[in-house]
Amino acid sequence: MPATTLVLLRHATTPATGRRLGGRTPGVHLDAAGRAQAEAAARRLAPLAVEAVYASPLERTRETAAPVARAHGLRVRTERGLLEVDYGDWTDRPLARLRRLALWRTVQQAPSRVTFPGGESIRAAQQRAVEASERLAAAHPGGTIVLVSHADVIKALLAHHLGMGLDLFQRLVIAPASSSTLVLPDGGAPAVLAVNDTSDPAGRP
Repeated sequence: MPATTLVLLRHATTPATGRRLGGRTPGVHLDAAGRAQAEAAARRLAPLAVEAVYASPLERTRETAAPVARAHGLRVRTERGLLEVDYGDWTDRPLARLRRLALWRTVQQAPSRVTFPGGESIRAAQQRAVEASERLAAAHPGGTIVLVSHADVIKALLAHHLGMGLDLFQRLVIAPASSSTLVLPDGGAPAVLAVNDTSDPAGRP
């Protein structure tokens, strides 16, 4: 079976990006800058022969995916395996407050040991995302697909396919609306072709 190319796209910015740990908060939409970022991502991915676009069920991922899918004449398909980490009691809390908690240091230094209060572990989030990526790759052998998700989920996916320990995943930088490209051959070693690409072919800032 031929290799499948997966483009991992982080959602664009919302009013809460960089200020709150949004998590699975419903009703959070892209801001004006985020909508521009999503359009730039669509231009960046336009030359690819994309055959499917999948997104986490949250609004901000589906809104980021929409212009990408539209550029290829596709619809956005929802995939729960790409959903944001369930941060439990931390959901939608200000980052400035969370950084003062002892658990925050563990999240940064030993995330494999973290289960968020009232939520899920980072290990569990990684496992479901990896299973989703493998399943979707198998459904599109030899094709190119776009998976629109969230920073921690994408970092966990890349760490797995790079053979990195989960405790190193915070070393990866995944900016809003950035794309990272991964090739999954059937039965072979994965290859990461690009990480955190935020370029705009139109040359716009």
